[in-house]
Amino acid sequence: MGGAKQKSKFRKALSKVVHFSSWKLALIFVLLCFFSATLLRFDHIKMVDLRQAVLDADEAEDDEAIAAALNELKTFTQKHIVFNLHDDNGRQSIIYGTGPFYLEHQYMRKAKEELARAQAEADSKISNPNGNIYRKAADVCDALGIKYGWRYPDKQYIDCWMTELAKYPAVDNLEVKGANIPSTELFRFDFASPIWYPCFSGIVILLTITVFIVLIIRFFVWLFLRLAIFALDHPSKKH
Repeated sequence: MGGAKQKSKFRKALSKVVHFSSWKLALIFVLLCFFSATLLRFDHIKMVDLRQAVLDADEAEDDEAIAAALNELKTFTQKHIVFNLHDDNGRQSIIYGTGPFYLEHQYMRKAKEELARAQAEADSKISNPNGNIYRKAADVCDALGIKYGWRYPDKQYIDCWMTELAKYPAVDNLEVKGANIPSTELFRFDFASPIWYPCFSGIVILLTITVFIVLIIRFFVWLFLRLAIFALDHPSKKH
């Protein structure tokens, strides 16, 4: 009698678990997964648009627009969950954030300004027996750059400059090292995104995870009850 009562209780509990709209929870979970993926996709597209606005401002050589676009991109990325596919020498990986990008045009302008300053300084050194060595290097390397498609910060172009400047033994004595070409790292940006943030997509993802956990718990409860009923239906034999 006791075993029958216990089995009846387990069967009632199992019936409640099974009929407690499990299929509805599963449907809600699927819909939330789709909704989460859609919102993450929208956030990614918005990030790409903002990043492109930075590159457009860079191409337009508008430093104020560049600063404003960078700030907007940084703010958005830090307050949204942004997944991005990053390609590192053919190896792709998923990262949180914008991924690295460069302000190529701004770098080129700053480098040319520094070279012009160095050239003007070299022109002022009347005692320089080699003349304007920057101009001489530029004449050679610019011609080769046009021919082979080199430009800053291409390694071939920089190597050409170093080779041409090294031809003049009085370089150190004449302080021609005053041309401080800025590092490309100063024009490299990579804004990181949080793993989770309480934005719209973040809240939907949290709901999705919550429903998933509920489904997992319900599954283990169902499995436990099924095993309990099976054990009652097949009691172990006593020797």
